[in-house]
Amino acid sequence: MSQESEPWNRQRLRSNNERLLLARLRAEGPASRAQLARDTGLSKPTVSSALAALEEAGLVREAGRQAPPERGRVAVLYEPDPTAGYVLGLDIGRAWLRVAAADLDGTVVARAEVRNRGRSAAAMADLAIAAARRVVADAGVDPALVAHTVVGAPGVYDPERRRVRYAGNLPGWGRAGLLDRMREELGTPLSVHNDANLAALGEYTFGAGRGSRLFVYVLVGTGLGMGVVADGRLFTGAHGAAGEIGFLPLLPRVAGPDPYGPGGLAGQGLEGQGLEGQQDLEGAVAAEAVVRAARELGMSGTRSEPLTAKAVFDAARDGVAPALEAVRQEAERLAHVIAAVAAVLDPDLVVLGGGVGHSADLLLRTVELTLQRIGPLRPRVAASALGEDAVLLGAVATGLEAARERVFTRTREGG
Repeated sequence: MSQESEPWNRQRLRSNNERLLLARLRAEGPASRAQLARDTGLSKPTVSSALAALEEAGLVREAGRQAPPERGRVAVLYEPDPTAGYVLGLDIGRAWLRVAAADLDGTVVARAEVRNRGRSAAAMADLAIAAARRVVADAGVDPALVAHTVVGAPGVYDPERRRVRYAGNLPGWGRAGLLDRMREELGTPLSVHNDANLAALGEYTFGAGRGSRLFVYVLVGTGLGMGVVADGRLFTGAHGAAGEIGFLPLLPRVAGPDPYGPGGLAGQGLEGQGLEGQQDLEGAVAAEAVVRAARELGMSGTRSEPLTAKAVFDAARDGVAPALEAVRQEAERLAHVIAAVAAVLDPDLVVLGGGVGHSADLLLRTVELTLQRIGPLRPRVAASALGEDAVLLGAVATGLEAARERVFTRTREGG
């Protein structure tokens, strides 16, 4: 070994030891020097030296003191310092922009939501940037401490072209250079993920999906999307488009027996549900389908208060007959979506989220009865535990690992 390589190897060894201690503290909670030495196999002097370096860098802090079970010295407990860095999560939807700042423990320290009044992709990006800066200021955080930003939005991110594809509900969102500008304006590394995928990770980490071996999050709102988490890992497919179930085509009208007649889709409970003229599943199941069905059943809005899916669900809660029927039809359509997903993935849990999914209490009974009627595969179906925060919390959860790594590299390795 050359003398020139020895300092580098010593630095690498110190870095590995410090990473090991941080990982132990994050996984198991506060610990003393002696306990860390036992748990990691490092010598006590090595642990003491590494902890001193981490404490000086602001990466760990004292978490209290522990009296020994027998006579002896009181032990100092250490924990990672969550204020060493922060992560930003952005949820960009057609109606709302939501932003949260969280520390390295994943605790949200400030958040905001604003109406998405941007009439162009550039205007939406400007709104998101302004909201993110306001959240950082509200948190009292030095912007330089924000280590990573995660953006959730409809569509599929293309890392080679650094743009989003298939974001039909956000016109212009796939424009080249848009995300690069957001990255430059915010001054942090920035990653982009599909909103349904982030919602699935959020639900797995903080909500109804905890402990599930394989669960599916179905986001039903302005659009239709799905996220799949298997053994704690997101499944995105070969090109990042796994879960884009909104693109599934509906059965076309063909010569021969009418697929929408007896024994066809109508015989499966889909008759009279606004499918005619729809080319894909999103058009038949997303929020606009609820509004369309309600209109066909005689409901209408006004110029000042147009009919919306939320208004239909609110009317259903009040017992309005056309609204109840429109909601029943939506639940049956969702059951067929879930049955198709179950036949391919065999999940143990399906979570309903998004704008329509927030009214799952009105949908679940019909969904369950329809699943019993149409096939043998009947996964458990539940409402989202996180509601409108699922995408945002998924963004935070996704950004934590990258933020922690950047903070460590910046403070301990000069990166």
